[in-house]
Amino acid sequence: MARLLIREDRTKAKELIVKKNAVVIHPQDCVATAITALKAGETATMFIGEREISVVLHQDVPFGHKFAICDVPFHGEVYKYGESIGRATQEIKSGDYVHVHNVESERGRGDWK
Repeated sequence: MARLLIREDRTKAKELIVKKNAVVIHPQDCVATAITALKAGETATMFIGEREISVVLHQDVPFGHKFAICDVPFHGEVYKYGESIGRATQEIKSGDYVHVHNVESERGRGDWK
């Protein structure tokens, strides 16, 4: 019986690992990073701390790229690693691909206040 429980636990753990297709680095982040190439209409699933969340994607997201896990208003700060990585150049909806077309880095800029 104990072996069966261990086997069941391993199976469940394996299923959890397989079905997660994105990571969130910090609880304050508004983006996740795809750990596999994702297609528009696909549901991305990840953990934020102990909480599992899912987001339906609006565009394809290449491996290693970001997508929004919450809405970000125009000129709103985009957070990854718990730090601002830039500002939205347009409104970003949860599930949108996040890249240079909708986020501008604040690094090296003196004109954003």
